[in-house]
Amino acid sequence: SRGHTRARAGICGNESAGGRDDCAVSHWGSAMTDKLKVLDLFSGIGGFSLGLERTGGFETVAFCEIEPFPRKVLAKHWPEVPCYEDVTKLTGDILRRDGISVDVITGGFPCQDISVAGKQAGIGEGTRSGLWSECERLLSELRPQYAIFENVTNLLSGPSEQPGGWFSRILCDLAEIGYDAEWHNIPSSFIGGWSERSRAWLLAYPAEKFGERSALHPIFRQSSLSVELCGGVEEWPGRSALPAARFCRAGHGVPDRMDRIAGIGNAVDPRIPELIGRAILAHPMTPERGTAA
Repeated sequence: SRGHTRARAGICGNESAGGRDDCAVSHWGSAMTDKLKVLDLFSGIGGFSLGLERTGGFETVAFCEIEPFPRKVLAKHWPEVPCYEDVTKLTGDILRRDGISVDVITGGFPCQDISVAGKQAGIGEGTRSGLWSECERLLSELRPQYAIFENVTNLLSGPSEQPGGWFSRILCDLAEIGYDAEWHNIPSSFIGGWSERSRAWLLAYPAEKFGERSALHPIFRQSSLSVELCGGVEEWPGRSALPAARFCRAGHGVPDRMDRIAGIGNAVDPRIPELIGRAILAHPMTPERGTAA
């Protein structure tokens, strides 16, 4: 499914330490670059950042990840980028204090309470998937040019007793803080993945920045992006032709094997953020890089 909505006023009725690593560079973000600066929430092992940085137009300036093993992975591959630990304690004031400015927020907030494999508890207060509210809060505090969020496709259709209710809540939250949104169901198999791994991808941006033009030129409907998303993979192989699994549950002496499998299983396919990032950079309404939002 694919969609687009515009924010409207009134559409819905409804300092503590940020846990920054000691080794973080205190002056990060002080130098002007021509790249869009990314705050990567629920970072995992860095799939969002890897994909966006491949475009050459994005630069991750801060991570936020609470799990120990993914934090080690991020520290290895992005040693100079600060990694905050607790998204509930991270604020716009803390980031500004640390000299970090943000153009883009990304995040795959927890899916346990909205996945068909979970308990369907939803995104209300007290649920893990309810950490969506922290994404909304930081979006409101930082006012980035773009936000890219990812989750299971059941986010679009659940809950069963009120189909579409969860996603309507998210769109209402965005509208209340003045953000328009586009969304698309993008399977990993459509860009060459060996499994379908369908995920809902949401792209948001300030309504005042794009105004009426956002409805006329949605980013997900650019010709180059639409062709790639709708084309799929040529000569898609049958299941019998798939390669042997590279992972198994036995350790075989490999350090942190189960942590590695969990990290990969929770990661986004970096080719999809890369695809979205290239579409953002190519879009005629994207503000000039290296200038204030």
